[in-house]
Amino acid sequence: QLQLVESGGGLVQPGGSLRLSCAASGESLDYFAIGWFRQAPGKEREKVSCISSRNSTEYENSAKGRFTMSRDNAKNTVYLQMNSLKPEDTAVYYCAAEIYYDCTGPSRMDYWGKGTLVTVSS
Repeated sequence: QLQLVESGGGLVQPGGSLRLSCAASGESLDYFAIGWFRQAPGKEREKVSCISSRNSTEYENSAKGRFTMSRDNAKNTVYLQMNSLKPEDTAVYYCAAEIYYDCTGPSRMDYWGKGTLVTVSS
């Protein structure tokens, strides 16, 4: 059973950077796409970005040009580098996994982590 654990969240000032990690255990991520999602207080969860097993990436408009996903299959870990952070990026960030998904079209994301809180505030 695949398990995902997010880390790297915290408090950062506007304009700052954070790198989130999504560490997997139980199975290899080699054939999984990983998505990052976030949920701000009082709002619905939204997709942020996705990286396929072939390393193709997709970003929502809110993340384009500021966030970058990468994966290290040797470490079974996926990363989300977030730069130029804004207060509206404040949310709990979740990573999720779906096998054989190419990051296009609807996803079901079968496995989820418990999230890590990112707070952007001065």
